[in-house]
Order: sequence, then C-alpha cells, then structure tokens
Amino acid sequence: MSNDLARRTALVTGATAGIGRATALALAARGADIVVHGRDKDRAADTLQQIEAFGVTARLELADLSDPAQVTALTERVGHVDILVNNAGIFRFARTADTDPATFDAHIAVNLRAPYLLVQALAPGMAARGHGAIVNLSSGAATTPGPGSGIYGATKAALESLTRVWAAEYGPDGVRVNAVAAGPTRTEGTAAYGDAFEAAGQSVALRRLADPEEIAATVAFMASPDAGYVNGATLSAMGGQPALGQAGGTAAAGDGAAAGAMRRRTRPS
Repeated sequence: MSNDLARRTALVTGATAGIGRATALALAARGADIVVHGRDKDRAADTLQQIEAFGVTARLELADLSDPAQVTALTERVGHVDILVNNAGIFRFARTADTDPATFDAHIAVNLRAPYLLVQALAPGMAARGHGAIVNLSSGAATTPGPGSGIYGATKAALESLTRVWAAEYGPDGVRVNAVAAGPTRTEGTAAYGDAFEAAGQSVALRRLADPEEIAATVAFMASPDAGYVNGATLSAMGGQPALGQAGGTAAAGDGAAAGAMRRRTRPS
C-alpha cells in the first residue's frame, strides 16, 4: 500500500461504522493520521485500535452534527487538518406527503449544514498552507428519483452543487474538493433490512451491493495525490446503470429500491 498520505491529518465524520469507518482505515493504510468523528465512544474503540495498527495516530472527537454549536466546537478542537471527508449523514425514506418538518430539518442540518460549517471553518487553513483535499459523500439519489428519497436526494444534490462551488473557491489555493456518489452499500445499518435491501443491489449493472471498503477505496483515491488534477468532480461509485429492461430501472441507483421496507433508516456514525 502506498504511503502517500504520510504526515497528513484527516478528519472523517461518521467514522465509527460503515463507509466512514472503512474510509478512516483506508486513509490510515496510506499513512494519514486520523481524527475519528462519531457519537458513541464505545463503538469507536475498535476503530481507533485498527487505525493505530497501521502505525499512525488516531483520536476520537465526539459531536452531534445536527447541532451547529457542536460542529463549530468540533472544528476548534480538530484544528489543523489536511483532508476532510464529509461522510456522516442521515437518510429517512418517506414520500413528500409523509415527511414531517422535523425530518426535513434533520436532513438539512446533518447532510448539508454540517458539511458547510466544516468546510467554512477548515478549508481556509488548508488554503493558507497551499494544499488540502475535501471529499463529500453523495448518493445516486442526488440525480435519480427514488420512492421516498426526496429530501435525502435533495440534500445530496445540494452537496454536489456545493462541491463544485468550493472547488472553484479553494482550488486556486491548492485545495481540491470532490464528491463520491455511493450506490447501495452493505453496512451494519443496512444489514438489518435483509432481503429488502439486498434487492437494491439488483438494480445496478453489477447486480450486487457494494462493500464499504469499495466505496472507501474510491474516497481515499480522491483524497490522494493520485487524483491531483481532479477537482470539482462527482465520481460515481454506484455499480453502473443497467440497460433498459435489465433490472426494471435503476431506482435511484439502488438507494430507493428498498425504500418501502425502510421508511426510517439512519446511517451509523
């Protein structure tokens, strides 16, 4: 494994499980020191131990990203970072008529406002040092409608738009900002839905769910010097779109395929 991220510090939000945890490990394998963000100290212990096994440093920072004061406090405690991965997010599927104001506000707070505040606070330091990489986790729901994925997809579409804006704002100072659009991924949270979520994997050309490590490898690539001339891009890691008639449509690249059975689902962080 390359050591091209040695002497770099990465903050990964929602890093105690799922794609976030796999991403923290993938960056550590490339030599980065990791700031693990989460909400559960006990769940983070194993992640920290695995990161340290790569010979890098790891520390945990607890914060509820739905609270802007806690996001600001997180940025103050973290200080200098070279890589920011905005992974933490919530996704609660409901049709528009069934989406209450609290659910709407929660998506905006965690999926959109928190990344905005993190970039606002941390990107200027990267720019002042002349280098940095920010990777935002998006989704197929940003571009393809799925049943019940309205507000979730809207926040991811907005995050992709901000990715392009931030790339233009900070690119001249050496800070690259990109996004990875993840398809249906097998995690601790989605495993609870069994066959309903397994069916989502059949809606992509590869006809299977992604493993978190596959998404994490894509994120690590985007954060690394290997992607040194990639800026303002959204890289699809959604398993490919099947030909018409092959799988009955893509159903938001899998994100909405099992929505009927998953009316309330929250990505672990």
